[in-house]
Amino acid sequence: MTVPSLKAEDAAPAAPATPAAPTTTPATPAAPALDFGNFSSETITGKAWEAYNAKNYTNAKAYAQKCIDMFKDKAVEMQKALSAPATEKEEVFKSWALNDVGVCYYILGQSLEAEGKGKEAIVPFKFLVDNLSYTQCWDAKGWFWKPADAARERVKALEFDALK
Repeated sequence: MTVPSLKAEDAAPAAPATPAAPTTTPATPAAPALDFGNFSSETITGKAWEAYNAKNYTNAKAYAQKCIDMFKDKAVEMQKALSAPATEKEEVFKSWALNDVGVCYYILGQSLEAEGKGKEAIVPFKFLVDNLSYTQCWDAKGWFWKPADAARERVKALEFDALK
């Protein structure tokens, strides 16, 4: 999704690294730090997709959650300002937070489901369906798809599976 770039001075500062506590047992390798790039919703969403496609569900969830944490309020505001999904490409791209955050809820649900956590996956899918239903995602093949429609189908399937 297209989004105005944040200037370096607008981005949140990186958290300082916490020094490791002394230990007498062999140290376990630390998880690699995530790179949020320029901290734009577009960049973070792209990194969430990349991690998901690489089957790195831990990072996919972390990137998706970061985008949600940073831009959820703006996304909900954009959703409330619409009475229907945008139909023109440029209008769709104007709803950058709505689209990126909605996609991140979808990625979060997909990642949880891929990890075998179907019951947990229902939560982000339902939030997308109930609160960000006008989310649209540009496909490189030249068309928009609606993550909320796909999420609605996943909720039905997951709720059905839970009844078994």
